[in-house]
Amino acid sequence: MQKIKNYINGVLTEPVSIHYIDNIDPSTGEVYSMCADSDARDVELAYQAAEAAFEDWANMPVGNRSRIMLRLAELIEKNTDKLALAESIDQGKPVWLAKNGEIPRAQSNIHFFATAIEHFSSEAHPMGNHALNYTLRTPIGVVGCISPWNLPLYLFTWKIAPALAAGNCVVAKPSEVTPMTAYLFSELCIEAGLPKGVLNIVHGLGPKVGSAIVAHEKITAISFTGGTKTGAEIARIAAPMFKKLSLELGGKNPNIIFADCDFDKAVKESVRASFTNQGEICLCGSRLFIERSIYDKFKEAYIKQVSNLKIGDPLLDDTKVGAIASKVHFDKILSYIELAKQEGGTVLTGGNIYKPIGRCANGFFIEPTVIEGLSFDCRTNREEIFGPVVTLQPFDTEEEVLMMANSTTYGLATMMFTENLSRAHRMAANVKSGIVWVNCWLLRDLRTPFGGIKQSGVGREGGLEALRFFTEVKNVCIKL
Repeated sequence: MQKIKNYINGVLTEPVSIHYIDNIDPSTGEVYSMCADSDARDVELAYQAAEAAFEDWANMPVGNRSRIMLRLAELIEKNTDKLALAESIDQGKPVWLAKNGEIPRAQSNIHFFATAIEHFSSEAHPMGNHALNYTLRTPIGVVGCISPWNLPLYLFTWKIAPALAAGNCVVAKPSEVTPMTAYLFSELCIEAGLPKGVLNIVHGLGPKVGSAIVAHEKITAISFTGGTKTGAEIARIAAPMFKKLSLELGGKNPNIIFADCDFDKAVKESVRASFTNQGEICLCGSRLFIERSIYDKFKEAYIKQVSNLKIGDPLLDDTKVGAIASKVHFDKILSYIELAKQEGGTVLTGGNIYKPIGRCANGFFIEPTVIEGLSFDCRTNREEIFGPVVTLQPFDTEEEVLMMANSTTYGLATMMFTENLSRAHRMAANVKSGIVWVNCWLLRDLRTPFGGIKQSGVGREGGLEALRFFTEVKNVCIKL
């Protein structure tokens, strides 16, 4: 059975413990590979390799760093089919989704920052004839990047690309739930000629590996994507050490549908925003607020499309909803469906375990689930479920829907559908959210800032925001 090894100092290596943990294919429920069970000793080896590589990488001409990263981007594109299949098996998403979305985006992440660093600039502030101020931006040093299980290679590269482009060396931890593509990526790093120690990938459990990265006194910046509870623990450990923190956390995103929307587009996009990747995307719209005058019409059309989504084997081209990423998460989602019933919700469609015929009979599948009849402030509507479960609620006025949309402790993304431009601007200005999509969902420009407010995170990723995060700024004032 394949062993997923660490990538430290430019080579694939077994964990110090020589222990491995099961890696399960969620579509079958079966162990199909073994993932390194690393600990603080492996993190220390990774740090030492990164520190040894730092000066040469940081002082390498930007064009040379860029060329190495561009070679890596080319290798991702060349291996799209292999990586997409691995991502589908490892995470449960349909293979077509990985092939057309996640893997191309991972390639774009590397390519974008490889080219962006050549245009990254600092500022000058002349004080007339008296003095000149200019700003220097230099790499931080060795940084820690911790990525989640839902979009494994996509979000892994989203973190390491700007860190490497800015001249840092990285100790990275992918999720132990979905480690395979990070492992395959390490093989591509070797093929691309990435200098040893520049990127180090340590596999294993969060309490062992993630905690060791966060607590390491010489790793001075942490970029993390994951749950809000884990983000709070990272902040608790890192804050007294004065580490730079970028935390992209949970979401409970509202999707607001006004009566003047393009109806067919709103229904189609809302279904996509609800159930893409089994709803396991922090940006999914899980709370649908529908203007009362079109509530019944929208509900009928929406449920019809949801009911027609094909569930099953992620390796089949016509599958729209694949497997839940792990048994633990599968059980969590089911518990929230039961909670919604206890809170007075009515399941309009779905709500059950799905059992495919054939090789996936023992996989972790849940029907896309739509629930109505819940209060806007119940637990089901306040807590992140992160699965194929959405709620429907009617509203009458902008003021009412704003109050309901803003009522959670999260503030990551908002979707709204309206043909009224003034309303779109007005709502976008008043909704408490780091990202607002109008008449679309998940339309991303890598130059734009990405992140949330409230318990959805701290800081912004993407574009120049990411390069600024991964550099230290120094002002130099010269008296003329």
